[in-house]
Amino acid sequence: MDFMLDKLSVEFHRPFHNSVLIFAIILAIILLSPLVLRRLKVPGIIVLIISGLFIGPHGFNLIERNSAVELFSTIGLLYIMFLAGLDLELHEFTKNRHKSLLFGFFTFLIPLAIGLPVCYYLLGYGFLTSLLTASMFSTHTLIAYPIVSKLDVTRNEAVAITVGGTIFTDTAVLVILAMITGAAQDGLTSALWLRLGLSFTIFFLIMFFVVPRIALWVFKRLENERYSHYIFVLAIVFFSAYIAELSSLEPIIGAFAAGLVLNKLISKTSPLMNRIEFAGNALFIPFFLISVGMIIDLSSLTHGTQALIVAVALTLVALSAKWIAAWLTAKTLNYSVTQQKLIFGLSSSHAVATIAVIMVGFRIGIIDENILNGTVVLILATCMVATFVTENAARKIALEEELPDKAQLSFTEERILVPIANPQTMNELIDLTLLFSRPNKNIPVYGLTVVPDDEEASQKLAQSRQTLQRLIHHAAQTDRQVEVISTIDQNVANGIKRVAKIVGASDIILGTSPRAKLSEYIFGRTIEHLINSTTFLLGIYHPTTNINETKHIQVFVPEYAEKEYGFKTWVSRIAILSKNLSAKCLFHCSHETATAIAHLLKQLRLSTLSEFNCVNGLEELGKGIKEATTSDLLVVIYPRRNTLSYQSSYSGIPRMLDREFSDMSYLLIYPPIKDIQQFDDYVTKNEPVIFQAGDY
Repeated sequence: MDFMLDKLSVEFHRPFHNSVLIFAIILAIILLSPLVLRRLKVPGIIVLIISGLFIGPHGFNLIERNSAVELFSTIGLLYIMFLAGLDLELHEFTKNRHKSLLFGFFTFLIPLAIGLPVCYYLLGYGFLTSLLTASMFSTHTLIAYPIVSKLDVTRNEAVAITVGGTIFTDTAVLVILAMITGAAQDGLTSALWLRLGLSFTIFFLIMFFVVPRIALWVFKRLENERYSHYIFVLAIVFFSAYIAELSSLEPIIGAFAAGLVLNKLISKTSPLMNRIEFAGNALFIPFFLISVGMIIDLSSLTHGTQALIVAVALTLVALSAKWIAAWLTAKTLNYSVTQQKLIFGLSSSHAVATIAVIMVGFRIGIIDENILNGTVVLILATCMVATFVTENAARKIALEEELPDKAQLSFTEERILVPIANPQTMNELIDLTLLFSRPNKNIPVYGLTVVPDDEEASQKLAQSRQTLQRLIHHAAQTDRQVEVISTIDQNVANGIKRVAKIVGASDIILGTSPRAKLSEYIFGRTIEHLINSTTFLLGIYHPTTNINETKHIQVFVPEYAEKEYGFKTWVSRIAILSKNLSAKCLFHCSHETATAIAHLLKQLRLSTLSEFNCVNGLEELGKGIKEATTSDLLVVIYPRRNTLSYQSSYSGIPRMLDREFSDMSYLLIYPPIKDIQQFDDYVTKNEPVIFQAGDY
């Protein structure tokens, strides 16, 4: 008994030294802290920092900052900056780049201009300390973005420029950080500027010319090794951080650059993105925030007036500077007062980027404990203000915005059915489907296999269920719900139709087979039967590369497509696909059709980066298809027979795709129609429509 008591006293002697116990305590904090304080509406970042304060040397002294804690803290810091670069909406920045740059200029320069004299003259810090602290005021973290997303005001231009301005201000702050850390080591000499210029040049060339080519090559070569993708991304992050360090820059600059480089290569809805965010948000980032709390000593705020003055001054400067930046932006761009409040709410919160910059300064001795502790107070105050201001402004904008005509926007609920017969293209087919629809976790995607009713039906049915189980595993990595259905039917087309009616499908997406040429299926009956007996959207996808590698979406639209019943449906689907892929969308169509598409995109408030190439006639349309590259996704809007936009000359397009573009990814879309009775005369004419999907 005495032995057990002695062992327990040793094990639980503070600070703890048992690595298993330490890790268990940290995991318990990550799990329980948000649950305990959720009702207080305290931001999660503050909860974790305060938890670290309690268990750290300045709290109950349960855990000390040893080498293991430092290692995980460093990983978390780099992970934060990597996600900051990866999560930026680059296409939003490109779309509103001039306005975003204007706001970025204001939100960077004004906090710097106000913060520098306050820290230097009022608080009495040195120049480098004042400059680094002032640059911290310029950063902001979009913690209130989920609020505008929930209230569906993300398409408001004020939101777009705020998101875009984040790129400018965060990048500028990191450049200042590199200069300050260099000056702290060697002083502000001409040799420093020469070394920094050379380092930035070499680093820029490696990161933005060498790394993207390596990443693209690896993603293609390891296309089916999904877990290897995540390991490769981690390797890129830490190698980039190390390269930055070799270049006399801070490692967090390398991690941020890695996020920017991989931004367009990793789709926001891909399984890889899901793994990256899961690992970071579940373990690495919380560990870093807890380690930050272990450094903080809030008791210093009671030891004198200086610490309290620093905390109050930092908070007031941070909020007032961001308000002035939002006011100037709104006045310059003629925004409303509500939009001004929305910009202020989104940009006023200081969190991960702020603590990252301050931690670097604290590590190299530029920042003292008063500023570090004051920064925690600043984060708590600004996160609270940002949450309340953003929610109030976003709610007003949601009520003020004029919605388009409801009749024009009455979409059917997106329920996509994916018939599968070829396991080789199964993953590519489901990836397209998930990117093709709005991310709604409550509405599943339906995977389907139809087994012919013959003597081997039972055996084939069991095999098909095994195939669909792999589909569930693949889709689960994207955090989307997939329901699988296996059915037996005398006819494949009838089986697809029957299941489509049962689940209330709005779209059917089929895949072609790599084993057969497209032309071999021109007279197939499955797709022919589906075209003439269904009214919903049909898509036929021919994958050759990972869809997340798509750089441009080339959309070829027939004349008078804007007059058709299903016009708004396929336009919205392509806009969503473009947004999810962060890929520019180029529409090849007539001037009238281009005008209608542009108007509809604006009316639907679908934020997509789109351009138009006005063409006249089928010959120019075919010429545009031939000019596409292997990094493009070809999308051909293929009208059904006897619709207004259908022409008999279009029948040669599938053969042209088969003959000249078999090495490219393309998607043929049959728009939905209102009434299948318009096809009655097809039965008597008995002419082939297009082709049967290669899966069948």
